[in-house]
Amino acid sequence: MIPSPVTGRGTSLGAIEAGLTVVAIALVFFWPWFGAVGFRKFEQALGRLARRRGLAVCVVGFTAFLLRLAILPLSPVPNPFILDAFSYLLAGDTFASGRLTNPTPAMWTHFETFQITMQPTYMSMYFPAHGMVLAAGKLLTGHPWYGLLVVSSLMCASICWMLQAWLPPTWALLGGMLAVMRLGLFSYWINTYSGGGAIAALGGAIVLGALPRLMRHARLRDAVMLSIGVIVLANSRPYEGMLLCIPVAVVLIKWLFTSPRRPPIDVLARLATIPAVLVIAATVWMGYYNYRVFGDPFTEPYKLSRTTYATAPHFILQSPRPEPAYRHAVMRDFYTGWELSYFEKVRTPRGFLTQTLVKLMTATVFYAGFALLPLIFLLRRVIADRRVRFLVVCVLVLAAGMLMETWLIPHYLSPFTAAFYAIGLQTMRHLRVWSPDGRPVGLGMVRAIVTICVILTGLRAFSGPLHLRLAGWPTWTWYGSEDLGIPRARVEAELERKPGKQLAIVRYSPEHQSVDEWVYNAADIDRSKIIWAREMQPADDLELIRHYKDRNVWLVEPDKKPAEISPYVVTDRETATLRQVGATIPEKLR
Repeated sequence: MIPSPVTGRGTSLGAIEAGLTVVAIALVFFWPWFGAVGFRKFEQALGRLARRRGLAVCVVGFTAFLLRLAILPLSPVPNPFILDAFSYLLAGDTFASGRLTNPTPAMWTHFETFQITMQPTYMSMYFPAHGMVLAAGKLLTGHPWYGLLVVSSLMCASICWMLQAWLPPTWALLGGMLAVMRLGLFSYWINTYSGGGAIAALGGAIVLGALPRLMRHARLRDAVMLSIGVIVLANSRPYEGMLLCIPVAVVLIKWLFTSPRRPPIDVLARLATIPAVLVIAATVWMGYYNYRVFGDPFTEPYKLSRTTYATAPHFILQSPRPEPAYRHAVMRDFYTGWELSYFEKVRTPRGFLTQTLVKLMTATVFYAGFALLPLIFLLRRVIADRRVRFLVVCVLVLAAGMLMETWLIPHYLSPFTAAFYAIGLQTMRHLRVWSPDGRPVGLGMVRAIVTICVILTGLRAFSGPLHLRLAGWPTWTWYGSEDLGIPRARVEAELERKPGKQLAIVRYSPEHQSVDEWVYNAADIDRSKIIWAREMQPADDLELIRHYKDRNVWLVEPDKKPAEISPYVVTDRETATLRQVGATIPEKLR
């Protein structure tokens, strides 16, 4: 994706986070006992709540939910603004309408756009889990974002629940609260409609939380939870979900065949029956979904759209595909310009090394940021720690899998979110007992890290009134970016206010950035108040206008500052061209 400039004025929030971290570490080395009494009382209260495990999980979930609602005046419901966000919203609108897909519209070449299939049906190219979340929000509240809010809150709660199976309860509660602050309030997982990071992280946390419980207690509910987590991953991030399920399957098989604590065969049969039925039913449903949307039960999401439009494959060991015939310059620029050039760079030895480091930095910036970065220095101890050794192995499997992918965006790693938190918290436990020269420096550093996260949460909430500068898009920071979808939303609102139905024909400038896409439509295009269409050749545009003859026709120019709307008029040059082919021009276009 092409970066945009940073937004806002004033001091960067990232710089504040880095400065606070450096100051806090220096202060702790000189004054490790700072605020010890207050911290001790808070930790004791936290411990009392944490021991009530079910209540702790609920507190984390409701905290994420209520805090995000509370800051809506400061951080409103976001507008969509990036390619896959509109695609997921199409899926949500389709599911909310009671359909799995939509018929191809008559004038579909004008509606062709990124991350969406137009043939054999009109639908998002993505796996359906995130779209179902948005559909649930739209059906229950009237707006898809509230479905995202609920799943984000469940993600934070599930991380706490997973951590309870791996760490002492107080640390599990702390991890859940850190997830609220670092993921559940401001990250692009909650403040955009793209990626589906929250639903995949929820699935991964369920799998990793159910695994040790199942091996410890051999309960049916844990086996069912494990299967549910696998199903969620298969319908959200299947490749990365598979990377997580491989070590999980290996451990389960080893437990079944070598552990002296494995249950009897009849108990195992009861444990496996319902989960197996759930997984088989989900597999059959996925095949049916693929058949309805893509025309073949074995054609998975992504495949058809990528085969139709993309030249660069997802994995670096694959070869580029031949360039297809593009109808729109902006789509060619994206697929053969930015995507293909990036792929070709990654395929070189130097580019592979450089982009691997970029991938590592991308993951570190999003999941740790500056505040949690000091924990990296004690990772060596955690790697040798038996308590989380399996989770370390999971992350190594993930790293190997990510080396093969062309791109890396933080939500690609989302199935492993709970594993990252468990490893980080175990690192904090090692840091807490570090006492050079008998001074509780490690204890002070852990308390300082948590305090910084709390302070930064408050600063991010009031970043607008405080004039703090946030990153542009793409931003892979925990604190996200400003709402970059406002220009399109303003144009859409203006068109909504006009009487009658509207046809908005979008004209881009030669300097247009392809990721700033405006041509996206609802599931039922013909019944929409506004139809967004691409400007093509004059004869094609005239055919489009005639097809929608009951609509007011507007020219939308997104690249003007601000974006402009004007009545669509056929120019003299276009008039001459149309007359050569014998076309009749409606009076309202002259």
